[in-house]
Amino acid sequence: MVRPALLIVDDEPNILSTLRRALELEGYQVEVAGSGRIALDKAKAGAFDGVLLDVAMPEMDGLAALRELRAAHPSLPVVMMSGNATLSTAVEATRLGACDFLEKPLTTDKVLITVQNALKLARLEREEAERKAKEGANLRQWMVGSGPGMKRVIGTISKAAPSNARVLVTGERGTGKELVARALHELSRRKDGPFVKLNCAAIPSELIESELFGHEKGSFTGATQMRRGKFEQAHSGTLFLDEIGDMTPSAQAKVLRVLQESEIERVGGSETIAVDVRVVAATNRDLKQEIEKGRFRADLYDRLNVVPIEVPPLRERKEDVPLLVEHFLAQACANNGQRPIGVAPEAMSLLLQHDWPGNVRELENTIERMVIFAAGPTISEAEVQAALPGVKPVRGRWQKGAALKDLVATAEREIVMAALESNHHHIANTARELGLERSHLYKKMRALGISPRGGEPAPDDADPNSNDDDS
Repeated sequence: MVRPALLIVDDEPNILSTLRRALELEGYQVEVAGSGRIALDKAKAGAFDGVLLDVAMPEMDGLAALRELRAAHPSLPVVMMSGNATLSTAVEATRLGACDFLEKPLTTDKVLITVQNALKLARLEREEAERKAKEGANLRQWMVGSGPGMKRVIGTISKAAPSNARVLVTGERGTGKELVARALHELSRRKDGPFVKLNCAAIPSELIESELFGHEKGSFTGATQMRRGKFEQAHSGTLFLDEIGDMTPSAQAKVLRVLQESEIERVGGSETIAVDVRVVAATNRDLKQEIEKGRFRADLYDRLNVVPIEVPPLRERKEDVPLLVEHFLAQACANNGQRPIGVAPEAMSLLLQHDWPGNVRELENTIERMVIFAAGPTISEAEVQAALPGVKPVRGRWQKGAALKDLVATAEREIVMAALESNHHHIANTARELGLERSHLYKKMRALGISPRGGEPAPDDADPNSNDDDS
């Protein structure tokens, strides 16, 4: 285990030796400096996890040293020490970035506790920064896409995010609904507030209200202490209610009241607590059907559905598959310590043919699995077939050096042509097998230069609603 490294800065040799001995006995690596200038040189030359810095020193005082230390090492925790501390000195030290202030004469226990707290706080701040960076990377990877479906989603996010409007995100599992919610939060004025999430389907019905609104001590069996609910935790931030369609009727009624009144009451309590929360809800259910069946409140739906965002399934944005594959390949190789690998054109064609019922999440998992078991520098058609046994290969006319968009168009053309041939150019049957609306298939064929009869391209004025090609 690596021992934390500390730098102690003081012009009094006795304090340096006393602190060094006490901290080394606790397992720290310790270096000392008798002046601010020496401390800056040592900090520049080596990496430290924390600094104990005296205020009153000749040549360069502690506040001046603190200013330069924080400029060069903004995440380095610094604890100030002083024998004649004043309030103005402590305020100035805090303004310059000191995380704590110790008054002399020092006690070993106080020093040890302060150092432990400073290092712990710095670690938590690093972890939070890393978490946010990872979430940002995840957001970018899941939101990859240049097709009209994702452009529409991203455009709606950019317009809705700066507002306080409630948003209802719909879409199949694995499409990235939570990442839409995170994007709304990160691009909003609430980005410095908390982002709190609750999966309504994962909480037992008897506990959902406690999770949402909190509870008072003794309010039910097992409530041994007061607990704040998700609404309180999300105060000044965003609350993401995932799988809102699975929420119990009782909880629905209480959530509606919170949205109307912006206040809650904990379970078992009588105190009214004001909350300032933006709610983003998500579901893979058809809430209009749930309303007709009496399982979801129409008035709650109206409150939540101020800005609707529907995340399209991957089968409806196949043009984004190559971009996602490229990203997930790089990510999987990095995560598993492997050299970057590619995808053979025939393998990409198979990936484009799959319907991806698990959407982007399924694609990510499939790519990682193939990277782990890849036999060579390129994922082959056979390896994709092994991962997706239900997909049959359709040969494409691949050309070395062709642009990615041309490869995608070639693969799509071959797929549509094969489907038409298989269905004797019966448009309705072909559209049904491809999972498309007839009008969508006509548009796709026209874009790819495919005639319904296999001859010249369909004319621009072809009527997608006619029955001429369905016989």
